[in-house]
Amino acid sequence: MPIETALRFIDQSKRDADLLAVPFGSDLSADVELPVPVPALLAHHEAKGEPGEVVEVPVAHGAAVRRVLLYGIGDGTPRALRRAGGAVARRVRGRRSIDVVLPGGVGEQGWAALTEGLLLASYTMRIGAPRTAAVEEIRLSGPEEARPAVERAEVIARATALTRDLSNTPSSEKDPAWLADRAVEVAERSGLEAKVWGPDELAAEGFGGILAVGQGSASPPRLIQLSYEPADPDGTHVVLVGKGITFDSGGLSLKPTDGMKFMKTDMAGGAVVISVLGALRELGVRTRVTGLVAAAENMPSGGAQRPGDVITQYGGRTVEVLNTDAEGRLVLADALAYADEVLDPDTVVDLATLTGAIGIALGRDLGAVFSSADDLVKELLEAGKASGDPLWHMPLVDDYRPALDSPVADLSNIDAEGKYGGGSITAALFLREFTGGRRWAHLDIAGVARTTSDDGVLTKGATGFGTRLLLEWLTT
Repeated sequence: MPIETALRFIDQSKRDADLLAVPFGSDLSADVELPVPVPALLAHHEAKGEPGEVVEVPVAHGAAVRRVLLYGIGDGTPRALRRAGGAVARRVRGRRSIDVVLPGGVGEQGWAALTEGLLLASYTMRIGAPRTAAVEEIRLSGPEEARPAVERAEVIARATALTRDLSNTPSSEKDPAWLADRAVEVAERSGLEAKVWGPDELAAEGFGGILAVGQGSASPPRLIQLSYEPADPDGTHVVLVGKGITFDSGGLSLKPTDGMKFMKTDMAGGAVVISVLGALRELGVRTRVTGLVAAAENMPSGGAQRPGDVITQYGGRTVEVLNTDAEGRLVLADALAYADEVLDPDTVVDLATLTGAIGIALGRDLGAVFSSADDLVKELLEAGKASGDPLWHMPLVDDYRPALDSPVADLSNIDAEGKYGGGSITAALFLREFTGGRRWAHLDIAGVARTTSDDGVLTKGATGFGTRLLLEWLTT
């Protein structure tokens, strides 16, 4: 599993690890005898119980010494508890095991959030060497009614870690065929149907956008489809579409060196789709879900597409490619058109590291949602808030639509003249052209899919943003 740390839910009487973590204000009489009263201890450390605060106390444990970690939970909200769990996990890196007492009175969402924080902050990624668990085992204890919430949180945290692993894998190993193989493995262990289009099948069926983006690479493109059929269906069908650019050099519209450094994670949207599909059966999701990942490597070569080329997308619409670095929308357009014409979904959600502009607009903590379906926006915003993957509703400005007009094709892939600005908005408007008017939302996660530091539940590298959000949305 991507998170090597084991998680167990244990009875209070079995708390015997040499590390014990308890929330501020808990009764410790059943476990340890502190050298001074808790209030005096906290006052000495000037601790206020904020999330992320951890006060360590050594106590006698037979002939040995046991360490007690008092952790703050702030206002007890899921956001605070997620941060509290992350702080505890980081504090005990390299240890064999820790007993963690769940706080009382925070409910299922609170218990789940603390569990997610503990596991997500335990994530490690090692390339070329065996992974070492941050802490080998986390043992949670609390009321029995917390057990289902803890188990559900573990499934979601491990799915998020899989997204991180897929995204963090170097592009020297990760090409479209590799990503397709990983998706098939997920399907086999999760009870999904898998279908993969190779270059010949893509050409035969008219997936011109995916082929055009991938034609400059020695590693041919793929379209990946994963299908989940619930045991007790609710009668609705959702399609999730992910951008799967396994490396983005910009093509002939070459990126500067700094712009390429993190482009192994340009398939983060596709990684989310694979990981979400893999978790649905364990979570008992009743909605039929189909996942599509449009996978290609965008490279410059003598065979690469050129600025000024006109390509034919799936379904027959033509696009003038004025910037080969605006490639994500080309592969997504094929997948969206296929979903509309063949899969007949009730709702479509795509997610992609699509535009650098969205990171400038919203920073590194908020993903963007674009949609004309107000009810869908509300659902996704609520799921983002509850899951810890927050979104901000961005406008689809119809007055910007002329930016995509082309004199030689149905559309251009960028605003060639730069008259309108709003690069993230025009990108979303481009995608909307291929949705067939269906209930659709576009999530631009370019600003939040990766991080350059360890903080809270995040570890340097890919964040897995979108995995928790979509699983929350699909299970509520």
